[in-house]
Amino acid sequence: MTGKPETVEERKAAVLIKFRKYKLVEKEEYEGVIAYTVKIPKTKEKVIVWCVLNGATVGIAALTYLQKIMNQKEIERAIVLTEGRYTHAVKQRVKQKKITLMPKTFPVFEIFNHELVPEHQILGLKDREQILSHYKVHPHQMPHVKSIDPVVLAIGAKVGDVLKITRKSSTAGEHVTYRYVVV
Repeated sequence: MTGKPETVEERKAAVLIKFRKYKLVEKEEYEGVIAYTVKIPKTKEKVIVWCVLNGATVGIAALTYLQKIMNQKEIERAIVLTEGRYTHAVKQRVKQKKITLMPKTFPVFEIFNHELVPEHQILGLKDREQILSHYKVHPHQMPHVKSIDPVVLAIGAKVGDVLKITRKSSTAGEHVTYRYVVV
């Protein structure tokens, strides 16, 4: 990203873009909003990271404005970051859209720099099936991790994904465990 982020929302966007390995295409400023257009390297799909500044509440009007921008740019997905809150109507409306509302608890710092946070990786379909058949389990029988966990949000895992977690251990060297992402 260009320049040093100035607001909390910009710092959260920087963390999100870095850990999801998005490629920044464009940064634009609107009234009370900073929008980052990013590209997902694997799918080449474009996403808008919409940063609502000054702890403003995100209501229907803000969501309508975001959808207008998405239509103009022909972008189907968006991620909304704010230090404010989301109205109930917005939470209900985004269920039908491809818009993700990030909780205000999303980390402002690089969470993986902490020594107690192990490496997390989303398993691909082939690796997932190998692990499930090796341990002879169904995903729901694995240990769970909530979809609102800060690390899960940072790497972009979705409900139903299986995560590989690699911890450094003084006695075992490395310890690998798996978690199933749930609501």
